[in-house]
Amino acid sequence: MRFSKKIHLNLNQVKDFVYAASACDFDVDIANDNHNRYIVDAKSLLGVMGLNFRDNMIVSYNGRNEKFEHVLAALAPAG
Repeated sequence: MRFSKKIHLNLNQVKDFVYAASACDFDVDIANDNHNRYIVDAKSLLGVMGLNFRDNMIVSYNGRNEKFEHVLAALAPAG
């Protein structure tokens, strides 16, 4: 089953996000909400750093990891 969550990252949060994604034993992808054509592996620090941090992002993944879910909940956009 594929899951998707909307998050908002800033540069200070990227390292922790990538670390949490890397701990998952399933694929995790991330893309800017407005530009889904550019999808990157969320386990790649350089890939995530290439995204536009002004927009919300969509994280797509196909597994469950409680710690990762907690990180995503903390990054949920306000409002």
